Amino acid sequence: MSAAKRTLVIRNGILIDGSGKPSSRNDAIVIEGNRIKSVGALPPDLHVEDRNNVEAIDTAGKWVMPGLIDAHCHMSYGYPLIKGEGKGKGTTRPEFSTLKSARSAQKVLRAGVTSISVPGGTWFTDVGVRDAIRLGLMEGPRMFVAGRMIVTYGCIEDDEPSWEGTPDHSIGKLCNTADEMVTEVRRQGKHGVNFIKMADSRSGESQMLAKEEIAAVVGEAHRRNLKVAIHSRGAGSTRAAAEAGVDWIVHADLATDRDLDAVAKAGMPILPTATFLAVVVELGKQQKVGAEQVQLDFNRLGRHYELLGALMHKARKLGIRLLVGTDTGNNSFTRHGELHAKELEIFVKHGGYSPMEAIVAATRDNAMAVGLDGQVGEVKAGQFADITVWDKDPIADIAILQDLKNLAWVIKDGKIVDLDRPNEMLTFQQAAE
Repeated sequence: MSAAKRTLVIRNGILIDGSGKPSSRNDAIVIEGNRIKSVGALPPDLHVEDRNNVEAIDTAGKWVMPGLIDAHCHMSYGYPLIKGEGKGKGTTRPEFSTLKSARSAQKVLRAGVTSISVPGGTWFTDVGVRDAIRLGLMEGPRMFVAGRMIVTYGCIEDDEPSWEGTPDHSIGKLCNTADEMVTEVRRQGKHGVNFIKMADSRSGESQMLAKEEIAAVVGEAHRRNLKVAIHSRGAGSTRAAAEAGVDWIVHADLATDRDLDAVAKAGMPILPTATFLAVVVELGKQQKVGAEQVQLDFNRLGRHYELLGALMHKARKLGIRLLVGTDTGNNSFTRHGELHAKELEIFVKHGGYSPMEAIVAATRDNAMAVGLDGQVGEVKAGQFADITVWDKDPIADIAILQDLKNLAWVIKDGKIVDLDRPNEMLTFQQAAE
């Protein structure tokens, strides 16, 4: 009998199920196929001694919880840079970018991240990597992907002179009218994206996208069963996005109280994405980021980081749900597989969350950002079998999730991930074993 048809049982262990309930000792998690069949007592008709049909993992003395979900993880931005890689401006070689993104996806999975939301990249690279994982060509997390960000003149990723626009290899897609934006929604939908990413100004210093333009994108995307997210740091665009009915707002660190009231009234979550800013501030203090990478205003970004901490507290008081994402892959110092749990520590230290609340935010609550609300993010019967096992207690110290030496097992889709296997490309035959 093939491994795919065997019953997998996770015995013992201390369960953090992702619902927010206190952690507790658990007898057995029974997995059949890629779904969890039961949690609690070992079913009397299941015989773990039957090695031909049952595989058992003993997690005594360890902590069992859902796989982490990173709601903001870029795969085809072109980072991290690889020594010897061709030097064009931007990711000018889609073939190389695709292979690098595929390898990065394996690193993400081996960090205990079983699902990611990818809010923008080049071409339709992320769609291809997503489908390669889904169809068994390679290992990787579940991926819920956007295409190139819809921008207008002055927005983030509108980096070229106006006579150049946004070249095909760029991350942004220039659209200067609502009609052009609607056409781009249709084009991206045709090529298989899961959601549309809009993007206002880089640092929120002014509003670049009109409410009517945002509303046009939301209307067309929702009609085609696509969600919409928006990069919005500043006042004005955050309120306009809330009133237009986007599905979630990214950053919002410069949002005013009036903006946040509009978000609370509309009922969509905010994805602060503080990890990138935290790393920039840390490296800036250490003077470890040079001009050869990017010109970053550390004082300005440090201010944004502090504002995000304040935003977390304000959002909680207003009942706004916060999602957990890191902006991994948007620069050379945000490498895949390294930072995915840092946002949880920020939620605890700067956002007023308890460790349990942070875990729930990064699992159950984040499920909506990967299009699987109610299907991933909890260890309970009926959900996809995406599970991680840790040697130390993340409730006692949320930072242990950042040290992969503490990661004992990763199970995705009911299959055990070989954490010792090098991050080489996997063939179809290897992935199917």
